Amino acid sequence: MGNCKVTVNGVTVEYEKGARYLEIAEDYKDKVEGDIILVFSDGKLKELGKKIEEDCTVSFVTTKDTIGSETYCRGLILLMLKAFDNVLGKDTHKKITVEHTLGRAIYCDYTCEKPLNADLLVKVKQEMRALVDENLPIEKRSESTAKVTKMFRDLGMTDKEKLFKYRSASTTNYYELDGYKDYFYGFMPASTGILRYFDLAPYQDGFLILTPDPSEPDKVCEADDRPLLFRTQHEANEWGKIMGLECVGDLNEQICNGNLEDMLLVQEALQEKRIGDIAEQIKQRGDVKFVMIAGPSSSGKTTFSHRLSVQLRTLGYKPHPVALDNYFKNREDTPRDEKGNYDFECLGAMDVEGFNKDMLALLNGETVQMPTFNFKTGKREYKGNTLKLEKGDILVLEGIHCLNDALSYSLPRESKFRIYISALTQLNIDEHNRIPTTTTRLIRRIVRDARTRGTSAKGTIAMWYSVRRGEEENIFPFQEQADCMFNSALVYELAVLKQYVEPLLFQIGEDEPEYQEANKLLKFLKYFLGISSEGIPHNSIVREFVGGSVFPV
Repeated sequence: MGNCKVTVNGVTVEYEKGARYLEIAEDYKDKVEGDIILVFSDGKLKELGKKIEEDCTVSFVTTKDTIGSETYCRGLILLMLKAFDNVLGKDTHKKITVEHTLGRAIYCDYTCEKPLNADLLVKVKQEMRALVDENLPIEKRSESTAKVTKMFRDLGMTDKEKLFKYRSASTTNYYELDGYKDYFYGFMPASTGILRYFDLAPYQDGFLILTPDPSEPDKVCEADDRPLLFRTQHEANEWGKIMGLECVGDLNEQICNGNLEDMLLVQEALQEKRIGDIAEQIKQRGDVKFVMIAGPSSSGKTTFSHRLSVQLRTLGYKPHPVALDNYFKNREDTPRDEKGNYDFECLGAMDVEGFNKDMLALLNGETVQMPTFNFKTGKREYKGNTLKLEKGDILVLEGIHCLNDALSYSLPRESKFRIYISALTQLNIDEHNRIPTTTTRLIRRIVRDARTRGTSAKGTIAMWYSVRRGEEENIFPFQEQADCMFNSALVYELAVLKQYVEPLLFQIGEDEPEYQEANKLLKFLKYFLGISSEGIPHNSIVREFVGGSVFPV
């Protein structure tokens, strides 16, 4: 059969042609930090079960890497479903839906006849550990899409049957663990032996799979109770169930059946009602002078703030928008990160003292000169814009630190109404494959950056890691301090964004570092039937990204 030359860290070793990358990982497992779960072979991401067919240069992906951590979590989901089947019976997996994340945990809905309690979870957990100890192979199969569709139909997995009905690929991969067959979007571990770190905990009507953080891959994170976030996500999921729009296959079916216009109008009306409800909450408080809006990148904050302002005007208020970016410190006074770059995401980049001085003055009825930050010169300017709060006036502030009391420390609590906004995707690929909210937001941002800033998809993807890190440090820790939470995700939006983002992603070459993420997004978008943006209302949050908004976004 012959040998293949495999280069690792500049050293070339020969392996028999047809050997698996698993063998290389085994040889190097004590030389890397973290458990090896995937490899890059000549720059292409591959599973450890894949065979070596030619000379190549290999680098390892471990559970300390983001991609490796995501793969680990998918493996845990498969392990959990198999364990439930072993404990409760063959078809139990059909009564378990993987819904969404909650911190580092994965929330699963449970609708089995047998009550879910701590004793049952202990049994399932013990079974998961037994499967880990056996180090069973997670085998990848590939069949014609028609054959795989029939297989899942026969297994009663109707969400997958519907998903593949609209899939144009001639072949489809699925995974098998000790006789249990399932489909997973994304790479998987080679065997169960690597899945040593996990826990299960009851939560609401279901349970949490507790997972490690990539920074400490051998330590399981504790359950993080986030009732406001959970309630907002759960409401969206329940609405999806009522409307029959839980998975991508449901959306594609609605598009094919000609129900698109009705679905679109209902979704937009639902969001407008929710915005109106928030305006009513503000009015009922009575003493609110500062509406403070925060959320991660590409949540639709700008459109939301304008639409909320419209609703507040219908209630007799006179809203004044205030962008917190205007309170940036002058460039030379901005803190730098560990790489020496300006850190615009941290609270230290804001003139907190100046902000509080101006807001207190407004609260006391004084006239204030409002600043404008010149991003070209990196300096704050005063152009004669003055503001004085009269009766019925209210400030609508938007910025990443709005939920952090350290920003508005001098303002009375009762004068502030804090809103957290994010795109909490309620649509899943199928019952066991969720769509991460970060995926939706990244696609939104790629489309908007290309349209408004002339930034390539490559550029947006390259900066996404630092954007996400800033969110983890400055936004997510404060989300539960909000008075209410607004979900800006629209069930149809990925079918619209698909048309805009695909040409941008195809511009990224295979030899570029951002190709892996671009290719992942392109594969993901293949699940969706595309639709036109023509019928989208001009005040829709989607318009902030694709263009055509009535608001200055």
